[in-house]
Amino acid sequence: MKIFEKDGHKIIWGEAIEALDTIEDNSIDLLFADPPYNIGKKLVDVPDRWQSDGSYLKWCYRWLNVCISKLTHHGTMYVMTSTQNMPYFDLFLREKLSILSRIVWYYDSSSVQARKYFGSLYEPILHCVKNEKHYTFNANDILVEARTGAVRKLIDYRKAVPTVYNSKKVPGNVWHIPRVRYRMDEYENHPTQKPIALLERIIKASSNEGDLVVDPFSGTFTTSYVAKQLKRKSVGIEINEEYVKIGLRRLEIATHLNGERLRRQPKIYEEPLSEKQTSLFEKKAKWNTNSRKRSSAS
Repeated sequence: MKIFEKDGHKIIWGEAIEALDTIEDNSIDLLFADPPYNIGKKLVDVPDRWQSDGSYLKWCYRWLNVCISKLTHHGTMYVMTSTQNMPYFDLFLREKLSILSRIVWYYDSSSVQARKYFGSLYEPILHCVKNEKHYTFNANDILVEARTGAVRKLIDYRKAVPTVYNSKKVPGNVWHIPRVRYRMDEYENHPTQKPIALLERIIKASSNEGDLVVDPFSGTFTTSYVAKQLKRKSVGIEINEEYVKIGLRRLEIATHLNGERLRRQPKIYEEPLSEKQTSLFEKKAKWNTNSRKRSSAS
């Protein structure tokens, strides 16, 4: 296990449960957990396929228990997992915490979609607190435009004094936030990167400046990155060296690791053309050239 720290932001390079054990109990104000989903994603050197669903859930229950013990008495935890595993997480956590919201993060479809069943276009998130009577929720910091009569300046005549409808409201539990794509400015080289907008809403809503925000499965360290922008403290935990490099660079903790300069991957990713695609491309180019020649001759 290695620890890197600068200006109130810490990166722990190691296994999640072991790293969490180094954090003091009752010290985390906000914890965001986005673990491997056990669905076979290609994560560098990290298994995303357990021997059985039972072994995966057993591991999850272990780190969930540790996370709960690290939360302050007024702390909040957001937990993500796959749609098929969320019912087990929900049943487990409702016995230990108060679940305030079951959030649906809805996003646009990729070009490849299931053909033999209804493909998933969302990921579930549980919003949990230790004490349902005392927790942080900064409603005014996350207001969105209300899609009501306010846009058209309609009047609500049901009130004692007729008033224009509110133009802002707290978001509901269905969040339409685009996934991170290759050409987006925030893109990093990771297959399940979470968008800055998603973490901004969570961190603004459920923490205050100076609070400690922790992510035990940091990936591209978006949680820590956003926490830093919003003047929170952070601890990001990651087992994979390549992703630790991303975190060190994004948080400006280090410029080199083991003698290697930390550089950002190119933003634009281009799939190499297959042999068939290359052939079709060449045929189309030849046809266009001949078409121009015919037009010139006429």
